[in-house]
Amino acid sequence: MSAITGRSGFDGRRITVAGLGVSGVSAARALAGLGAEVTVVDGGEGERQRATAAELAAAGVETRLGDGATLPKGTELVVTSPGWRPDSPLFAAAAAAGVEVVGDVEIAWRLRGERAAPWLAVTGTNGKTTTVRMLAAILKAAGLRAAAVGNIGDPIIDAVLADPPYDVLAVELSSYQLHWAPSARPHSGAVLNLAPDHLDWHGSMAAYAADKGRVYEGNEVACVYNAADPATEALVREADVVEGCRAVGFTLGTPGLSQLGVVDGILADRAFVPDRRERAQELAEVTDVDPPAPHNIANALAAAALARAYGVEPRAVRDGLRAFRPDPHRVQRVAEVGGVLYVDDSKATNPHATAASLAAYEPIVWIAGGLAKGATFDELVAGAAGRLRGVVLIGADRGLIAEALARHAPDVPVVDLDRTDTGAMAAAVHEATRLARPGDTVLMAPACASMDMFTNYNERGDVFAAAVHALAAGQGEQ
Repeated sequence: MSAITGRSGFDGRRITVAGLGVSGVSAARALAGLGAEVTVVDGGEGERQRATAAELAAAGVETRLGDGATLPKGTELVVTSPGWRPDSPLFAAAAAAGVEVVGDVEIAWRLRGERAAPWLAVTGTNGKTTTVRMLAAILKAAGLRAAAVGNIGDPIIDAVLADPPYDVLAVELSSYQLHWAPSARPHSGAVLNLAPDHLDWHGSMAAYAADKGRVYEGNEVACVYNAADPATEALVREADVVEGCRAVGFTLGTPGLSQLGVVDGILADRAFVPDRRERAQELAEVTDVDPPAPHNIANALAAAALARAYGVEPRAVRDGLRAFRPDPHRVQRVAEVGGVLYVDDSKATNPHATAASLAAYEPIVWIAGGLAKGATFDELVAGAAGRLRGVVLIGADRGLIAEALARHAPDVPVVDLDRTDTGAMAAAVHEATRLARPGDTVLMAPACASMDMFTNYNERGDVFAAAVHALAAGQGEQ
């Protein structure tokens, strides 16, 4: 069966959408609006699902709750939400019936018109959201109608169908989304870093990396890679790109040929200048980046590289970075109390993200723990041991971190709070304060998921911040 594509190509076609999440609802509405006969299937049947189903019914969309495994009769295409695993029974049924399975990103790509906005795409294990939001800020500073979409912000299908159309889209793509988007061909793409994550979904590190590498397929101008992470450059070498597309690296050191980097506190471009062998272009200062932590400087360089690949002038890079403000719970300064800085990086849900956080401060009293998701912590602890004043552990899998600390940082004081209730965070802040000295940073960067104690990492960060503010109110916030 030929692929269903083009805005007119969906008229009258029978489409099944898997999942009632944000992307699934967006796809269902858009496809129904194009004349498709849409059925949404979802294994849940709670209050939220029923309310959403009622809203979709008004738009002519049928919803089947409590059964996410049965393929509706006559289905010609399945559109999946990103989190549905490739081995889901619904997809097995689709394969048996010869029905294609794609994601919302693929549908968005197929719905692009003749004058469609180019995509500047970002993926990686950590830093995607921040980089895409930085990129969008730079594009807007250049006077372009732009938006941060995909795995962030507005659903990508809505952005593609927007009227008036966007000039360019900054697109965050997860490994799940890339897996289900075989046709997407960004103008330029970036892989920020690669570390083991979501391996239960992908099956192996090789499969995970291969899906990340899809962001480079069909790139026209630049494949942006992390010079400090050889695995990202290897993915560039394997990509099938448009002739003339260049590999462009970013580095926290002095940039080499075709790289962006840092020279004496200046973000410098040796990739998109007329004579890159002899000179570099100043883009911004390190202090223009908020916060100016090393991993965030790397994010800014990647965003700048994609913007420069699109032709954005240096001044817009600087102005966009100055205008950017980080999302909550991403290396967020909460307060300084008694000479101790308290920082919320609840978004650091794996060891790779936490390593970047720990590298940004010294000395540190580290609050860590939660759901490990199969992660190991030896490399993380060994790398950070010299920066640690003390550690406070919470959460279901805190024992795994405790064991790594015993092996690699045996002299660091550790407080093991045998609790998984939400009140444990206030106790953790109290214990961290007891361990800290003026000039130290109390860093809540758990290296674990939050669902053992909290609804999500946002709630975990909010509870941490509330505990710190209560402490500040008692001692006088500085």
